[in-house]
Amino acid sequence: MKEFHCGSLVPGCNWHTRHEEEAEVIRRAVDHMRETHGETIIRESMVEAIRSRIQSSNAA
Repeated sequence: MKEFHCGSLVPGCNWHTRHEEEAEVIRRAVDHMRETHGETIIRESMVEAIRSRIQSSNAA
């Protein structure tokens, strides 16, 4: 499992997601950035910032 915690990128945000595939974690995180944080343009640097903060999770 892969896991992303938005607070690692946006301090104070408690949102997180978990999925087996990294691509799905990134997709969900990008959706969250648009919907919650008002990001209208998602640049490659934002995707890389998300990717670099994805961690392996022991949860199944």
